Amino acid sequence: MNTKRPLTTTILIIILAAVLLRLGVAFYLGDSTPPGKDETSYSELAERLSGGYGYSFEQPSYPGFVPANTPTAHWSFLYTGFVAGVYSLFGKHPLIVRLLSAVICGILLPFMLYRLARRVRPGREQLALLTAALGAIYAYFVLYGAMVQTEAFFIIAVIWSLERSLALLDLYRDLNAKPANYFWTALTLGISLGLATLLRQSILPWAIVLFTLLLLAGWKQQQFRAAVTSLFVAGLILLVFIVPFTIRNYRVYGDFLLVNSNAGYAMYSAQHPMHGTSFRAFDAAPLPDDLDPQPQNEAQWDRALMARGFRFIQEEPGRYALLSLSRLVDYFMFWPASETSLINNIGRVLSFAIFLPFMLYGLWLSFPEWRRYWLLYAFIAFYSLMHILTWAMIRYRLPVDAVLLLFAALTLSDLYHRLPARWQLMSDLTQPVTRHPAGD
Repeated sequence: MNTKRPLTTTILIIILAAVLLRLGVAFYLGDSTPPGKDETSYSELAERLSGGYGYSFEQPSYPGFVPANTPTAHWSFLYTGFVAGVYSLFGKHPLIVRLLSAVICGILLPFMLYRLARRVRPGREQLALLTAALGAIYAYFVLYGAMVQTEAFFIIAVIWSLERSLALLDLYRDLNAKPANYFWTALTLGISLGLATLLRQSILPWAIVLFTLLLLAGWKQQQFRAAVTSLFVAGLILLVFIVPFTIRNYRVYGDFLLVNSNAGYAMYSAQHPMHGTSFRAFDAAPLPDDLDPQPQNEAQWDRALMARGFRFIQEEPGRYALLSLSRLVDYFMFWPASETSLINNIGRVLSFAIFLPFMLYGLWLSFPEWRRYWLLYAFIAFYSLMHILTWAMIRYRLPVDAVLLLFAALTLSDLYHRLPARWQLMSDLTQPVTRHPAGD
């Protein structure tokens, strides 16, 4: 029986549905960006870049240490470049960015989820297709796939990196694996992590943990040399993505700044005493006026604010512990909130609120075969804990949501295989009893 054509048709239908949903949201959001939001910051920065002014703003910009007409490293270099490329071709039209993003993300996200599910559970094509379908209709992914923000592209890069990591684990177990297989897997792992880093540098702590876990797995599988070689190649590719921007930053600031200048402010603002013991995700802390010496550029601001953020923790560890606990609400929030827009509230309810029970039950279902899933468990746990301990917002959880969709698909698959049998049992129980004559 030829199953390739039905499978190909199904995945194409899923992708088409994903694209159409995102295009609809793109038209709804329109050809403008909301004031005071990241979308507007990216749009304005991209307009300046496309106009030949480099990565700079015409006016002083968030979070307060970005002067006008001064090179900045606070925002994603890669995503800003993408938007600037669109503006260079079509003029400043956020709607065109939204439409292109809708198409790109509508194609790539379901496809990457399909690949991830196939990698985790080889041979279970229905599970892979179901995972892709959930990614296509998950309301928050539909919404962010049409926004002028990094999230949708970042999620795709993260899912790809996890699939490539699992591919490397498969090679450890394959005694006939060729060096070329290792090289290709390591190369694509490095590219996926490089893209993710240039979209959102918060992936870097996980990258360190990931490399450590892959190295330990190689040692356990008696493939330590292959693991070291592969991770060296992947790490080298990751550096190829990072180093040009590190050099750019040094030329601009005369100081070291690895990629972006936003980690320090995030750490400082999120631990600021203004929160007390209840985190307020949408409140930005004012810059300190008692720094000595006063930072002169973004690289210095980044280090100074990071140090101040850690000082807040050292001075009030009890408050920090309670503050971090309060961030659980901001991170796992699934109900509507007055401070967010209607479309965001709808997206939240039609995604995490509905899918959470299926995700949790799927996690429970997966435990008997935990060896298939342990790397995904590690990502979910580490990436969530990292944001809960620093700065938690719903959109920072979205890469975890993408991974959890695989477990939601496990639940739905389990229900699909259980319900027909129960329906048959109920049918048998409700049939009238036919009494046969004695002796028949």
